[in-house]
Amino acid sequence: MLRVRWCNIIVANVHAPSEEKRDEAKVSFYEELDQVFDHFPKYHTKMLLADFNAKVGRENIFKPTIGQVSLHQGSN
Repeated sequence: MLRVRWCNIIVANVHAPSEEKRDEAKVSFYEELDQVFDHFPKYHTKMLLADFNAKVGRENIFKPTIGQVSLHQGSN
């Protein structure tokens, strides 16, 4: 937790299970993340730094963000 003059900021850094992991592991991760966030003080500023293993595909909707190139055919 960072203590600043005007407010408290809680920074959480997480790395989600990859797509290849079992569904039980992914469900367990997100349930635990919910529980952790539920225990943070309500009025503190919360920042989540995360790698959620998102695959951004070549769909037209993403082209303004990623351009014409993507490593993945489809998104997850």
